[in-house]
Amino acid sequence: MKRGAKLAWVAIFFFLMNGLAAGQGSKKDLQLRTVKGTVSDKDEKPLQNAVVFLKNLRTNTVISHFSDPEGSYRFTGLDPNADYEVFAELGDQKSASRTVSTLDSRKEIVLNLKVDRKKG
Repeated sequence: MKRGAKLAWVAIFFFLMNGLAAGQGSKKDLQLRTVKGTVSDKDEKPLQNAVVFLKNLRTNTVISHFSDPEGSYRFTGLDPNADYEVFAELGDQKSASRTVSTLDSRKEIVLNLKVDRKKG
């Protein structure tokens, strides 16, 4: 085989391998999870500006977001290999904690939170 033909085959090989690796990265990105839902009071009215906490139970990292005017919240890009705990607080009240398990294979998980308990 001539040198030019060998170089062409090597280039094709690397192109295919990089394409497969990029495809695997995209597949991994597709596996990331989202947790979303609404925060409401005991009368099911949406609560704006409730603080929603998401705790990674493997790393103990906590992130938070405020609920929007419709009471909605969303956490994206979550590791499918970690369990999470989610709860909301507004003023002196909080919701029950909800758990997202690694055993739950859904890509998008909806957890509606009801703020109706005293903190403490």
